[in-house]
Amino acid sequence: MTATPLLPKLVEPDALEEVLEDERLIIVDLSSPANYRKHHVPGAVHLDYPLLTDVEPPVGGLMPPIDQLEMAFSFIGYNQAHHVVAYDDEGGGKAGRLIFTMECLGLHNWSLLNGGMQAWFNEGHPIVHCRPQVEETLPCINYLQPNPFIVDAEYIMANLGQPHLQLLDARSSDEYRDLARMTQRGGHIPGALNLEWTELMDPTRNNRLLPEAVIRARLDALGLDPAHEVITYCQTAHRSSFSFVVLYLLGYKVRGYPGSWSDWGNRDDTPIEV
Repeated sequence: MTATPLLPKLVEPDALEEVLEDERLIIVDLSSPANYRKHHVPGAVHLDYPLLTDVEPPVGGLMPPIDQLEMAFSFIGYNQAHHVVAYDDEGGGKAGRLIFTMECLGLHNWSLLNGGMQAWFNEGHPIVHCRPQVEETLPCINYLQPNPFIVDAEYIMANLGQPHLQLLDARSSDEYRDLARMTQRGGHIPGALNLEWTELMDPTRNNRLLPEAVIRARLDALGLDPAHEVITYCQTAHRSSFSFVVLYLLGYKVRGYPGSWSDWGNRDDTPIEV
């Protein structure tokens, strides 16, 4: 019998505050180090975002070697009996990358704090300044093989134009249209739909996700079909990790493209649309 999860996948600050003392809980803060030192959720351990990525210049945002992830998960004191709640101070991109990574490892015991630190702090929940003592662990983790959540450029090129595949570009409209460029070539993957990641948030509600019905209507209007496989990407699979989590929560068959445009836009064998 499967144990009842400690918290829902998308958790509200009020619900998290109720279980702060639960020993099964690990709260992971992916905010900037300065903001973590300034204030954080009681018991939250800080995790440096670079531990979740690898860089092979000019490509960033790659999946790191497993020993690097073992170090990251050991640092937060993780074992598979724990339930991870992830948040950051930017709306969920870095927290989303942790969640994407956990799914790639076959670890499903996670929650995203809706609104992150902005909602927690602005709505008067308790904060602390001290770093908690963490007993480091020896987590036994590995990437799923074959991995249902990771694609590369070769996979995308082999499936471009196929009716089962759609791409969601989480970058800004300027990046999508080659009006802003951080790579050798600009534009977007042919056929990709564009929805900047922040358009899924409600700034009037402390950057919580928009209501589900509103998000679904927006995705439908964009032309995203929940019956299709959807691949999310951005510049380095940072922003698009948030989009990945949102689509995952909505039940889409979603996958991520590590490296994203920093890979595609710096190659000379990939087709580009502007």
